[in-house]
Amino acid sequence: MRVYLVRHGKAMPVEDDPQCGLTDKGHDEVTRVAKFLGSQRLTVSLIQHSGKARAEETAHIFASYMRSTTGPYHTTGLDPEDDPADTANFLKVYTDDVLIVGHLPHLERLTSLLLTGNADLRPVRFSNAAVVCLEKEDNATWSLVWAVVPELLHAGVRLAA
Repeated sequence: MRVYLVRHGKAMPVEDDPQCGLTDKGHDEVTRVAKFLGSQRLTVSLIQHSGKARAEETAHIFASYMRSTTGPYHTTGLDPEDDPADTANFLKVYTDDVLIVGHLPHLERLTSLLLTGNADLRPVRFSNAAVVCLEKEDNATWSLVWAVVPELLHAGVRLAA
C-alpha cells in the first residue's frame, strides 16, 4: 500500500483572498507535478483533502491527471495543527493506495510519525506542490519510496520512470 502525501500549491495571502486559494504560480506548479504523476500511470483508490481552498484546488488538479476510484473528498483531521496520529491510524487499516493533500506542519509530522514513530523528528521537508510517496510493508512499517518537487519538473521535460 502506498500513500502519496501532497502539500498544497502556493496560496494567495489572506489579505488578497480570504479563502487562500492557489496563486497562478501555485496552480502551475501543482499542474506540472500532477501531469508528471499522471504520466507515470499512478492509480489511487481515494483522494482526500483538508477542505481548505488551497488543498481542495490542489486535490482537484491531481484528480484531473491521475486515475482515482473516488474523490477528491474533504476529510477531517488534515488541518495544519491536527494530530497526525488520527491519519496514521486510518492508514494502518486502509489497504489501497491513497493520495492526501494537506498542510504544514501536519504533513511533516505525519511523515515523521509513519517513518520513525515520532511526529516531532521531521526527517522530510515539504515545499509547496511537493509529493512524498511512502510505502507500507507487510509488517506495517513504512519506508520512503520517492519524492518529487516542482523544481525538478521543468515545462516540457519528462523524467524517466
